[in-house]
Amino acid sequence: MSKTVQGKTGAKQSAARRKKKQQKKIVIVAVEILVLLILAAVLFVVVKLSKIEKDTSFNKEDVGINEGISSESQEIMAGYTTVALFGLDNRSNGNLSKGNSDVIMIASINNDTHEVKLVSVYRDSYLDTGGGTYRKCNSAYANGGPEQAVTMLNRNLDLDITDYVTVDFNAVVECVDLLGGVTIPEVTDEEAVLMQGYMDEINKLTKNDSKYLTSGGTNVEMDGVQACAYARIRYTAGDDYRRTERQRTVIAAMVEKAQKSNLKTINSLIDTVFSDIKTSFSNTDLIALAAQVFNYSLGETTGFPFEKNTTTLGNKGSVVVPCDLESNVIQLHVFLYDDQDYTPTDTVKNNSAQIINDTGFRAGDGY
Repeated sequence: MSKTVQGKTGAKQSAARRKKKQQKKIVIVAVEILVLLILAAVLFVVVKLSKIEKDTSFNKEDVGINEGISSESQEIMAGYTTVALFGLDNRSNGNLSKGNSDVIMIASINNDTHEVKLVSVYRDSYLDTGGGTYRKCNSAYANGGPEQAVTMLNRNLDLDITDYVTVDFNAVVECVDLLGGVTIPEVTDEEAVLMQGYMDEINKLTKNDSKYLTSGGTNVEMDGVQACAYARIRYTAGDDYRRTERQRTVIAAMVEKAQKSNLKTINSLIDTVFSDIKTSFSNTDLIALAAQVFNYSLGETTGFPFEKNTTTLGNKGSVVVPCDLESNVIQLHVFLYDDQDYTPTDTVKNNSAQIINDTGFRAGDGY
């Protein structure tokens, strides 16, 4: 082979080696950029989630759960993520660790379909709030914080809740405003008038200047103050039962609006509202839940107890009585988990018997 041919061949090989090195460098750079982007995304999420107050003192091992739940029912419940949701009116002191929980909800998330069902537990429900003390269930949070409140739900309702989320309910104002308002399907003239007193209070507290509704109507557009006031109305037909319906209506409207929002709006929402939230969930838990956020769909909502009556018990005041607790818990497990054969534990049966003894109301006495 001539020197000329050898030279050309060597040059080609050198060029090929240089090209391979360049390609390798490009791949390495691309991988580095990808890793940096992933790290940036993770950092972004962690920074956002750090705005939420994590309850490091909440010990899931100490949360009471009833013994005697059948293995079949335990398996059914394992297919759902069940979370306790509490709403406090503590904006004045910023403390989400204590206070009467004016809003008590149970969220059941189907792990396969991502359907979310909501149950409002009436705050005046007469239940064992801890240690055999029967009174309005919203006092559990005031007396023992979220740990006692979650235990109260588990003990009375045969649930297996180990996580909670607490929010100052006035955060609804900020959330709704950032979403650009919400649409409420129907508002009566009476509700429009009753909203005014609550709006005065909320306007003063949040330094807003929201205007009264001129009347009721259908598909009513509301800002944050209006929506929060609407959700807090109690003194109409249906009392607290109707109020919890309004709360769930506002939540449904917020979810619908949020799922249609752009990333800029969601980012503003996170920056503003997350600081008003306290939870037992870790960042890892929250990331797992957030990964499915746009797949969630809000299903049926209802109030508990299903069959109920009211009475006044001395210094315990006016209470909502499940008629009876045992049969209501059976209905609850059908609603939350579609467990058609649920059998309540001895703890629920004993609580039910005590409530009957204290109030005189039993199964069949409710409405």
